[in-house]
Amino acid sequence: MRGVKLFQGYLWHPKELEFDPKQALPARLGEGLEDGPVHLLIDPVRPPFAFFQDGTPTEGQAFYQLTLLVRTEKAPPQLKPLTQPVSEELDPYLQATPQGVGWMLLEDLREV
Repeated sequence: MRGVKLFQGYLWHPKELEFDPKQALPARLGEGLEDGPVHLLIDPVRPPFAFFQDGTPTEGQAFYQLTLLVRTEKAPPQLKPLTQPVSEELDPYLQATPQGVGWMLLEDLREV
């Protein structure tokens, strides 16, 4: 059994916003899927870049690294069909976050 990432990215919010992503987002997704469950890891990190694309400094933001992974015997490319349903399951949780919360998740089919 090995860990394979499906997605990796960041979530951020203004430091003054009372928001806990571990409370707002599920720890597991894809419970009913053949290759599930998918684990959502949320780790606080320093801002990975100094400025957003629009030039706004990131220093006033709390950042978290998000990693969605599954434990499997399959090779990473074989898990591509899992990314769509997991993304669709996570999206309503991200959309329900308060105004000011941002995120960026990219597909990342690699072993951990």
